[in-house]
Amino acid sequence: MVLRPTFGHVPPFSPGQFNMLYRFGLGEVAISICGDPSRPDEIVHTVRSAGKITSALVRVAPGETVGVRGPYGTGWPLHPMEGKDVVLVAGGLGLPPLRPLLYELLAHRDRFGRLEVIYGARSPKDLVYYDEIQRWRVRSDLRFQVTVDTAGRDWYGDVGLVTARIPDARFEPERTVAYLCGPEIMMKLTAQALEERGVADDAIYLSIERNMKCAVGLCGHCQYGPEFVCRDGPVFSYRDVKPRMALREV
Repeated sequence: MVLRPTFGHVPPFSPGQFNMLYRFGLGEVAISICGDPSRPDEIVHTVRSAGKITSALVRVAPGETVGVRGPYGTGWPLHPMEGKDVVLVAGGLGLPPLRPLLYELLAHRDRFGRLEVIYGARSPKDLVYYDEIQRWRVRSDLRFQVTVDTAGRDWYGDVGLVTARIPDARFEPERTVAYLCGPEIMMKLTAQALEERGVADDAIYLSIERNMKCAVGLCGHCQYGPEFVCRDGPVFSYRDVKPRMALREV
């Protein structure tokens, strides 16, 4: 979904932030911004129909109006990447929040070492940005691995969890920064696999998903321990949230 303002200008955003999208008469929902940070003329979101609001958003026709407020939340920290190997790991709909970060990395490719992207989905039909992934995969300045949980005979790629790709990933652990987005159990296991390779827990960042209603830390729906995901996240250091991820129903 590409949005352009009817008046005013598009506020700048940091990779990893989100907007609240409002469909008049139904309500609003938090959706990650997934466009190119260097394109200030448009706001891009990837929306999957999963409820009444998102179902209404995916049916929006060109020229119709959608309410937008934001951007909100913390973005992916960019300063730790300078001169380091960078690993991006996405599961399911975890690729859209990482997409602006990948654009940023490719726009300043000479500032970083190796770039490894691992993307997993339930099945080939669940992959997003398929055509763009094919363009990324033929680039010589990054390695883009794609894997699916299950596939038919017409799939010739890897089958298995993203964690199974970590041992084969090409990076120097002591000089690596990792960014993870996807289901919480996937991020937890991936972070553990990266630690086993020697990546420091404070060099691993995760985007935590919670039910964000107000986006400003008032309603309490997204409380995560002592913090609110909408205000203090959604991006957190793995070192900071590791104890909470070991607890059930937090």
